[in-house]
Amino acid sequence: MNLGRPKQYAELRGRTILEWSVAPFLDLDWIDGVVLVLARNDAEYPRLPLARHPRVHTAIGGAARAESVLAGLAVVAEHSRGFRDVRVLVHDAARPCVSWSDVERLRDEADERNGGLLALPVADTLKRAQQTRAVETIDRSQFWRAQTPQLFGLEALSAALRESLQAGAEITDEAAAMERAGLQPRLVRGRESNIKVTFPEDLRLAEFWLARLEEGP
Repeated sequence: MNLGRPKQYAELRGRTILEWSVAPFLDLDWIDGVVLVLARNDAEYPRLPLARHPRVHTAIGGAARAESVLAGLAVVAEHSRGFRDVRVLVHDAARPCVSWSDVERLRDEADERNGGLLALPVADTLKRAQQTRAVETIDRSQFWRAQTPQLFGLEALSAALRESLQAGAEITDEAAAMERAGLQPRLVRGRESNIKVTFPEDLRLAEFWLARLEEGP
């Protein structure tokens, strides 16, 4: 991104990417709280109004995604002692354009045992490459692009992530850990607007989608 700061603190339409990404979850009264997993040396988060929100808690992340998510889940477990069948939503801080309606659709359509995730079927033609040369066209009908949030049972996800770490498996999303555990998370149709800010040009695209969200249907 070449921003000179973590991308989640870049500003879009008067708020940081992080604030946009968290907002839909704080708008929904059926979500009891939000845990933000921060870098140990994060000096920017304490300056945000979000840092004083009563429903927002924090944890310190690890070197790998699975370690960071487990740190967040530990905070959830601490605050949900005595409750059964706790479910959690894991969301990327760099996805500022998810809407509360996307989150509620995932809640309603995710499988109770296997969980679920927002995703989109691949629309482009897929090529298998060797050294920048196309050598085969892949049948795209079975492929989806994973998004977040992803919804799973707290205990099942914690166990799956711990097992993946012990096995040295590379986990790029929570569904991958659940798949390794033998589960089949449900793919819930997401939207193109739910982009992950990765490259500098994504900032303008995110601003466009945020403006559309603010305008409403």
